[in-house]
Amino acid sequence: MARWEADASGRLREAALELYVSRGFEQTTVAEIAARAGLTARTFFRHFADKREVLFAGSAELQARLVDALVAAPEAASPMQAVGAALDAAAALLGQNHQRSRQRQSVINSNPELRERELIKMASLSTALADGLRRRGVAEPDASLAAEAGIVVFRVAFERWISEPDGPDLARTMRDALDRLKAVTG
Repeated sequence: MARWEADASGRLREAALELYVSRGFEQTTVAEIAARAGLTARTFFRHFADKREVLFAGSAELQARLVDALVAAPEAASPMQAVGAALDAAAALLGQNHQRSRQRQSVINSNPELRERELIKMASLSTALADGLRRRGVAEPDASLAAEAGIVVFRVAFERWISEPDGPDLARTMRDALDRLKAVTG
């Protein structure tokens, strides 16, 4: 094998997802993922700490995009409008590959350890949004309430989107969920 492989990280993510879907997360080894990607286990560990992290590798980028969009929202935007801008950014990033998102979520849903990791990721996103809202001058408890509500919208919309292959795109689904939240709290 060559010492340098183009897009090793992407190839490892794709190989892992294929194996997790076909064999199951727990039955798949790092060595098998690396072999499927045409790489070594050593290369795997250069990119990921463990086989769970293959599924969560984009978390930092997602958080950065959410916070950047929230902070960049117009100054006159309400806390929930700023959160809506963050949700739009999430939809732009996550809504690109419906089938891959469905497969990834099915793997996560089938494993308690992965579900726990997903909840930790959502809590981190909520904390980051609340911090961003506080930087915008939103006081507590409003910053935390808006951030938590945004993550609820995110989760409900994402679950709906992956369960409806012929439904609207993720951006529309998120906006619809945000509108529903406003309707049920109004």
